[in-house]
Amino acid sequence: MSNLQHSFNLHLSVDCVVFGFDGTSLKVLLIEKELSASQGEMSQKFKLPGDLIIKMEDLQGATERVLTQMTGLSDIYLQQFAVFGEPDRISDPEDISWLEESSGVSITRVVTTAYYSLIRIDKSKVKNAIKNNASWHELSKLPDLAFDHANIIMKGVKSLQMTVRYEPICFELLPKKFTLRQTQTLYEAIFGIELDNRNFRKKLLKAPYIEALDEKEHGVAHKPARFYKFNKSKYKKSRTDVLYYNF
Repeated sequence: MSNLQHSFNLHLSVDCVVFGFDGTSLKVLLIEKELSASQGEMSQKFKLPGDLIIKMEDLQGATERVLTQMTGLSDIYLQQFAVFGEPDRISDPEDISWLEESSGVSITRVVTTAYYSLIRIDKSKVKNAIKNNASWHELSKLPDLAFDHANIIMKGVKSLQMTVRYEPICFELLPKKFTLRQTQTLYEAIFGIELDNRNFRKKLLKAPYIEALDEKEHGVAHKPARFYKFNKSKYKKSRTDVLYYNF
């Protein structure tokens, strides 16, 4: 067993649902793993970014370590949303085989703490994603997932939906300069519904921390839309003015 393997807590892990937005759809960052099948063939599965925690490492620190390795970014928005400790959450023989091969020890049960993270896809460093075999996948078209990661993702989506109703964290997914149409498209992608255009914009523009810029789109086929920005410092001063969407 290597020094790193020896330092792992073999029964505790962190997993992170990393959400990104490409302007059209909500995406999740997944890691592809090649798993040895019993017949000697290779099968493919995907998993969430995650790892066993190091013995002297706290949960937040472990999650930040994993995300920096995957995206090349630091100071990323993180929100803990659930703990998964079902005795049978690791039951597939292929999953068990991969876990034991990657850790170097026999592991029969792991309790994982789940976080979700919001990052701008264009800011994540491509070389890190390629190096770590990570790629973006549409939430509505997820591949075959290892462990109970499909369940973790769905609960992460529910938690995200609940939070964005009263806290404007969605702007972590948008460019610094964005249009109202981009914002509405993002909300529609998060909730999986179509929103009334006029009503949505009216509510959004009532927020004092959404500021219009003296800039418009260039090189578009339609009428150029005005750009806006999210003023985080103004939001912190006016947090009592809750931006709530009753979808």
